[in-house]
Amino acid sequence: MRITRTEMRNPMSLHMDQMSSEEMARLVISANYDAVRAVENSAAAIAQAVDAIVCAFENGGRLFYIGAGTSGRLGVLDAAECPPTFGVPYDQVQGIIAGGNERMFRAGENEEDNYEKGCEAIAEHGITARDVVVGISAAGNAAYVVGAIESAKALGAVTVGISSNPGTKILNAADIQIFTDTGAEVLTGSTRLKAGTAQKIVLNTLTTCAMAKTGKVYENMMINLSPSNEKLKKRVIRIVAEILSCDDTEAIARLEKNEWNIRKAITANKEK
Repeated sequence: MRITRTEMRNPMSLHMDQMSSEEMARLVISANYDAVRAVENSAAAIAQAVDAIVCAFENGGRLFYIGAGTSGRLGVLDAAECPPTFGVPYDQVQGIIAGGNERMFRAGENEEDNYEKGCEAIAEHGITARDVVVGISAAGNAAYVVGAIESAKALGAVTVGISSNPGTKILNAADIQIFTDTGAEVLTGSTRLKAGTAQKIVLNTLTTCAMAKTGKVYENMMINLSPSNEKLKKRVIRIVAEILSCDDTEAIARLEKNEWNIRKAITANKEK
């Protein structure tokens, strides 16, 4: 049986169980540099996926993440953070995890083996040719994700595969292939570690760039931010004060006149 890269033993951690706590911590931390380098090497494919997502958003489409276990949880996490960060509707970016929302809190490792359930998930969410579906799997052969990608592709949706192993079923099935070569984990086969770190970086990049390119960012500030708590209210004030080069008092006055909407406050000022 061929051993995939993510299942290989890492020579740097062969005696991990005999290390001091600091040695062990430094080992685990340093391994994550592999994740950063792997994502950096995938920048061209990530950019291709960003452009596809931008096209989808501009044409009324949505972005879906789908995965099992850690990969599914990371997709749900990134999707959940888009509405408060970018002020988009909750259905614009959605995360689907094998086995349903319960698997966010309680693992069910066998869920990834069900190809049919992956197909059903695509149908249940009404995915169309206007959407983008991103399948996430560190190992790259989860039947659930393969089923989802193949079903979405058959419907005309743009599909993206993210995997830390080359030539996997998920990458081969997808229109856009994001291969993050993170290599062997310090804890053999535990892809919640640097493979998961790489996935989180990729997802952060996809949504941040796509939102910036669809007008949700001014310079490097979140102008669609909703002031839903005190921390965010203070941030909104700082953003308006920074953009308009005014003090907090004036920023608050402009926000109050414009329903605490950053974009309206800025636009109203520029139109004068």
